[in-house]
Amino acid sequence: MTPLRTERLLLAPLDAGDRDAFVAYRRDPDVARWQSWTPDFSADDAGRLLEGQPTGFPPPAGEWLQIAVRDAASGALLGDVAVHTSADQPDTYEVGVTVAAEHQRRGIAGEALGAVVAALFDDHGAHRVTATSDQRNTAVARLLTALGFRHEGRAVEADWFKGEWTTLDSWAILARER
Repeated sequence: MTPLRTERLLLAPLDAGDRDAFVAYRRDPDVARWQSWTPDFSADDAGRLLEGQPTGFPPPAGEWLQIAVRDAASGALLGDVAVHTSADQPDTYEVGVTVAAEHQRRGIAGEALGAVVAALFDDHGAHRVTATSDQRNTAVARLLTALGFRHEGRAVEADWFKGEWTTLDSWAILARER
């Protein structure tokens, strides 16, 4: 993957050098709250993820790629953007974003996710990009709305997640809507 650059950020696949910082923010209960992992995420978990992920962007059909979000000046890992290529629909991708707690509320998630979504549409011919969020995660709802995603639906108490029924919101943006 050719790194993506924004005014403040450098985005490229996570690598072994990111492991400790990656594990640190994944272990933060406030960061893990809305994510598929739990705060007991370990260095071994990170190693398996890093070793098993593709390096091409976008990833092959059915696979996920975790893209490091780094400070362009210092190289520090700030978070990551996840990209999944649909195995069932052509030119269709799912995205997600995670930012370490100490780097939140600075526009990093929007800048990073916006750059990845733009690359999917502009450089890789995406037809549709989707995202899913917990209804209670109002920050990600604001972020997706600001990036032009359309709220497509709400599945009420549809997901047994971390010991409770959660309501999921689905979001999407089409190439023609940009």
